[in-house]
Amino acid sequence: MSRAFIFFATGYEEIEALAVVDILRRAGVETLMVSVTGEQTVTSSHRVTVEMDTVLEEVDFDTADVLVLPGGMPGTKNLEACQPLMEQVDRFVAEGRIVAAICAAPSILGHRGHLQGRNACSFPDFEGHLTGAQVLRQPAVTDGNLITGRGMGAAVPFGLAILEKLQGKDAAAQMADKIVYQAGQGR
Repeated sequence: MSRAFIFFATGYEEIEALAVVDILRRAGVETLMVSVTGEQTVTSSHRVTVEMDTVLEEVDFDTADVLVLPGGMPGTKNLEACQPLMEQVDRFVAEGRIVAAICAAPSILGHRGHLQGRNACSFPDFEGHLTGAQVLRQPAVTDGNLITGRGMGAAVPFGLAILEKLQGKDAAAQMADKIVYQAGQGR
């Protein structure tokens, strides 16, 4: 079974984080909501407080298949300021393991030099932070082991892109059908 860690910092964007949690859990991916604040609950940019599964200090990164960085402000800045998490992001990228970031969070990958020569997307206001990337204006972009998403409105295609990377194109298509994503295009 695949395992995903989704990181929550104060000021995260709730749809970007929770839509991914929902999609992955529906698909049977063991998905842990991880607080980087040391607290069991984390409050979003729109004052929605969610109880976490665990805190950063208690996770074993070697058991993760994917690290997910939701956007939001100041959530993105708070994730980037979390040095132990950034060390793991760097390690995952270096090892070719999956890292996914959406909205403002792809800027973290740009700041850390991980987007050189890659295709990526982000919230329009953060495209200038995607250092070295070919910026695409698509809801979600997969380039090797990196997955980026544009913003809240792209949370479902971003979640489906992560699922496709973990379980394949058919699993993602079946999930899209199951959740009635882009209704009217299928049955």
